[in-house]
Formats: sequence, C-alpha cells, structure tokens
Amino acid sequence: MKKTNVILEKSVAFALLIIEYCEILEMNRKYVIANQLLKSGTSIGAQIHEAQNAESRADFIHKLKIAAKELEETKYWITLCDRSNQYENPEKLKAPLNELGLILYKILSTSYKS
Repeated sequence: MKKTNVILEKSVAFALLIIEYCEILEMNRKYVIANQLLKSGTSIGAQIHEAQNAESRADFIHKLKIAAKELEETKYWITLCDRSNQYENPEKLKAPLNELGLILYKILSTSYKS
C-alpha cells in the first residue's frame, strides 16, 4: 500500500483552488493580478513536486526554498485581493495556503538538521 505524501496532495489541492479563484478574477477582468497569482500559486506545487526527484539533499532544499518564496509571493497577491474592494474575496485560499506553509517550513527545518 502506497503511503500518501501529504505535501504533494495539499499542493495539488491548493493549485486547483488558485486556478478556480483566478478564473473568477479573469471573468471580472482582473487579468494582471490573476496572472501573477496563477503563476506563483501553482508554482508552489510544481517546485514541491520537482523536489521529490532532487539530485541531492542540497538540490531538495533548494527546490523547497523556491517553493517557499513562491508561497510568500502568493500570500502577497492574496493580501492585495483581500484588502481591495475591487476583488473577489480570497478567504477560502488563506487556510490552505497557511497549512501548506507550515508543512513546507517544517520540512525545510528538518532538512537542514539532517
């Protein structure tokens, strides 16, 4: 029986939420933010998935650090949407993003110690 990789599952689930939210933004003609958020929000999972086939521990850490940077950029775009009256409420993105961040930062912290 194959063990579920929680961060992989959560990163895919979050990317799907981002895609859905960005489609709403695009319907409302908020193309610039939609494009930026789509790129950073889906890149988190792409980097996490890439890290699964890292060539070394250093490469693994490097890819996860890029994922962490993308996560922080995504938080920024979500904050802008949240604080603007012109954008759809991104409330359903906040908890999954924070949870993904907690897992990601814990893996990074553990990877440095090993």
